[in-house]
Amino acid sequence: MAGKFETPRNVAGAGQPPRRRRRKRRRRVQPLVLLIPAAVLILIVVLMLTMCGKKKDTPNAPEQDETTVATEQTEPVVTAQATIASMGDMLMHKYLFTADPKYPSVCNLGEGNYDFSSIFRFVQGTISQADYAVANLETTFGGEDYPYQGNPTFNCPDALADALANAGFDMLLTANNHCSDTTTEGLKRTLEQVRSRGLATLGTQLNDSEKKYTVADINGIRIGMLCYTYAAGLERDGSPNLNFKPQTIVAETGVVNYFTADKLDKLYSEVQTHLSNMRADGAEATIVYIHWGTEYELTADATQRAIAQKLCDLGVDVIIGGHPHVVEPMDLLTSTVDLGHTTVCIYSLGNAVSNQRREEMASRPEGYTEDGALFTVTFQKDSNGTVRVADTAVIPTWVNKFVNQDGKVEYNILPLEPDSQAQWMARFGVNETVYGSLLESYQRTMGIVGPGLEKCRSYLTQNGLDQELANALPAA
Repeated sequence: MAGKFETPRNVAGAGQPPRRRRRKRRRRVQPLVLLIPAAVLILIVVLMLTMCGKKKDTPNAPEQDETTVATEQTEPVVTAQATIASMGDMLMHKYLFTADPKYPSVCNLGEGNYDFSSIFRFVQGTISQADYAVANLETTFGGEDYPYQGNPTFNCPDALADALANAGFDMLLTANNHCSDTTTEGLKRTLEQVRSRGLATLGTQLNDSEKKYTVADINGIRIGMLCYTYAAGLERDGSPNLNFKPQTIVAETGVVNYFTADKLDKLYSEVQTHLSNMRADGAEATIVYIHWGTEYELTADATQRAIAQKLCDLGVDVIIGGHPHVVEPMDLLTSTVDLGHTTVCIYSLGNAVSNQRREEMASRPEGYTEDGALFTVTFQKDSNGTVRVADTAVIPTWVNKFVNQDGKVEYNILPLEPDSQAQWMARFGVNETVYGSLLESYQRTMGIVGPGLEKCRSYLTQNGLDQELANALPAA
């Protein structure tokens, strides 16, 4: 321990032959000569004590509070802030782009041309406000070699990738139970189409040599992100079958991040390795996106809760789930191995867009499949280099399906921001009946996520950085 041990003093004559000591002649020292230095020393000590006493008793001399000085010197200042927005499933049923005369979609322009921008008309501004935006791509871009259709094997025209890029998204999650609906060939073509539009992908790879995660620099904060999907089961050779169909078997190693419920230790081991590698690549905070849970259930199941707690114990900062096609609750988890670590978790973001309407859903006639959540998480970095989750927020979304003045069917994602509730009718061009549906959707979603959201925000307010300092940061 530095500073605890002293260098040993040299011993005079050590290692040398003995010297003959000279006999010194004694000189008689006069008593007066001895008294003078002693008197001088006493005088100096008296003067010093007198000066110290005066300095301490001086009324105008403020005392230095060493604790205050140290606090002032170490008080963190916000130096960077990054907000990531995440949306749920882009579940592209055929009715969103069909040319069927009985059900013509506005997205189908005819002669093999498509334009999906109308879906994002009203949510584009909200998405663009975030520093980084993510959505789950619940379809494939398998190309014209496969039919364009929805369930049970999803394949969508490539123009959707253009619309997602133009809407302001930065990254698409490509690992889910439908990502190989057009075989592994379609899985890879999907990656190529998405990346060619300048969007990042997460969860599937072109080959095993590609990294299974990403570390994105967002406003000077490096966020490590990882995406996993459940697999329906394993074939005899160990290949994952993502969705119980022959074409959804992924025989090629390393092209999809998956787990099975009966082999969770394998998932945890892989995640731990990825987290270590992300941190080695400079990640200062981490998010895990995960496709899990039970369809149409409004609460997280036991497997979801067990996985979430383990990811928290591994040190993950944020967990964002999807797949149930309904919004599920939020929670703030506390690590069982590090009581100082917490994880913000939202179990399901629901559908961003789909044709899962209440009139179509015998199992969910209440309308929950029409609802979604635009979830934002804000990270802050302070002057000491510490990065933490500083805030979370949820903007409920609702899919408005209607026939426009041209007789075409439209699907619009509507962001239900409470501050603009008075302008919803005018902004979205809806009547009072639809406005009532918006209010019902808002209440459904906030009824599910509200308690957990309040729990998270209350904790983060008490333990986060000064929001006033964050507000003073220059705009990105």
